[in-house]
Amino acid sequence: MHKSLKLPVLDFLSLQALASRSQNANNATPCSCAASDSAGWISLPASLNDSDFQEVGTLLQDPFAEPCFDEYHPSGTRYDSPDAPIAPHYFPYNRCTVSVCNTCGRAYLRYTEAGGYFVDRRIRWLNPALLVDV
Repeated sequence: MHKSLKLPVLDFLSLQALASRSQNANNATPCSCAASDSAGWISLPASLNDSDFQEVGTLLQDPFAEPCFDEYHPSGTRYDSPDAPIAPHYFPYNRCTVSVCNTCGRAYLRYTEAGGYFVDRRIRWLNPALLVDV
């Protein structure tokens, strides 16, 4: 069974609440999860393990329907820009799970990029200032 089937689908208000709590956790004592700059999408650092996080939800609305690959960049940002908007209905957010660090409570967006002969697990901090409901 696909893991997204076991996770609750997060609506925008739930995502905002997680992001807000994550912002507060970010201001707390530094944690090893924050050692890498994940303001924009990065490959999951080797220093982090799945056991460091608890998956709390998914943004994948329907695991049986292919989500769109359209991105949302009204201000000319790019996929990997640290200031790119987090738009849950657009790629890659529409394929993400949301995980929380077991140590500090920071929330992260995670998904797996796959193509050809590679698989790249990606992670981005859930910054509340960049969330947009479009």
